[in-house]
Amino acid sequence: MSTLDCRGVRCPLPVIELARHIGDVPVGATVELAADDPAARVDVPAWCRMRGHDYLGETAADDGTPVYSVRRRA
Repeated sequence: MSTLDCRGVRCPLPVIELARHIGDVPVGATVELAADDPAARVDVPAWCRMRGHDYLGETAADDGTPVYSVRRRA
């Protein structure tokens, strides 16, 4: 699993970082994106739908930052 730390980064950069790094993991692997930008809550699932990846949901890091999980499908 790969983790991207996008704390303090504003829209659209968290999704751009996700797009840039999703190819770094093998198909079927998971990327986690820690992002405190409120727009990421909508942007990450929408990006997954548009790009054909699986949005696995949201958890929270130890500091309360939302962490979005995405499984690479292709």
